[in-house]
Amino acid sequence: MRFRSFNCLIAVMLAGATMSVGQETKPTIKHTTAAATSPASGKEMFMSYCASCHGKDAKGDGPAAGALKQAPADLTSLAKRHDGKYPSDLVTSVLRGQTKLMAHGDQDMPVWGPVFWKMSQGHEEQVQMRISNLNHYIESLQER
Repeated sequence: MRFRSFNCLIAVMLAGATMSVGQETKPTIKHTTAAATSPASGKEMFMSYCASCHGKDAKGDGPAAGALKQAPADLTSLAKRHDGKYPSDLVTSVLRGQTKLMAHGDQDMPVWGPVFWKMSQGHEEQVQMRISNLNHYIESLQER
């Protein structure tokens, strides 16, 4: 009986050690308040809000990508994946949180519409400007 208890104790300790080692190697995402950026600069917004996951080149390889359940999309191939036409309406819908993408699972990707609303202090025109300029910047990154 003692031998069986000892084996159970060893098994529990090994499982705990294995779990803690596995947890240490996976990067974690630090959730912070979004920094204010100019609504006129799509590039500035992309670098501040999107590049940590999607990467500076929008290829889906940002420094936080490894901590996500699903890999971030390669945003440079959106047009290619939509018969050569950039899906502006879809991107707007995703940014506003109106379209839930299966790849996002439980929405690892922040929904920027409400964030932009708070930044803009409820001025819808400024929210639209932010989303439009961010959308235009992502469109400019499309592979040819």
